[in-house]
Amino acid sequence: MKAVFLSDAHLWNNRDIGYRKLISFFEEITGTVTHLVVAGDLFDFWFCDENNIYPEFREMYKVLLELKRRGTDIHLIEGNHDFFMDQAFNGHGIRIYPNEALIELGGKKIYVSHGDTIDRSNRRYLLLRRFLRSNLFYSLQKKMPSVLLWTIAGMTSNSSRKYQNRPEGIVSVMKRFAREKISDGIDAVILGHSHRPHLEECRSGGRAGAFVLLGDWVTHFSYLTLIDGNFSLEFYRGNGRYD
Repeated sequence: MKAVFLSDAHLWNNRDIGYRKLISFFEEITGTVTHLVVAGDLFDFWFCDENNIYPEFREMYKVLLELKRRGTDIHLIEGNHDFFMDQAFNGHGIRIYPNEALIELGGKKIYVSHGDTIDRSNRRYLLLRRFLRSNLFYSLQKKMPSVLLWTIAGMTSNSSRKYQNRPEGIVSVMKRFAREKISDGIDAVILGHSHRPHLEECRSGGRAGAFVLLGDWVTHFSYLTLIDGNFSLEFYRGNGRYD
């Protein structure tokens, strides 16, 4: 069993270096990894269903389906930039989680979430998040012309970043959250959103567990592996060429 975890690729333009590197990475692990878990913000914004995939995302969509076809169990946790993903992926056996996932792998109970709702003090951001995930917003975006929709997507994506948790405090908030989960019986807490790669052992309530921040595929190209019960934080060095 080999599992890979990553988050925060924020894919938008298929010529971007992060996009090319992630395509290269997924092609390399196809047929060799049993589980892929993406902890949110794989895409910078998502307004797609199976019959209407945004042109820039079609290449990644096909790569994910091929990865699944070749035997990798794929789990996609929605982030604060990509949601309403079930219509495009559920029919292909890819599991979608709107908020969080509890997954058992290698004898470990693993909690995975994007992590953007952990800081409950950021009320303006939480209100924006709730609106973007509402039935009202979903109904509105289905009626918009695609050109207008993706113009708004870019504007909304920037607004979402503006109201994200304060970077100087988010790691400590996430660590407190992880300690509570570990005390309750979780063996590993894996989060995205902070864009900071980090792995450490935490002890709480007489138990030890892993606390992981996955970093991103914007500047760090970081990912986590779980092999034979051991976690390792890795950094991809592929070229990510655009051919």
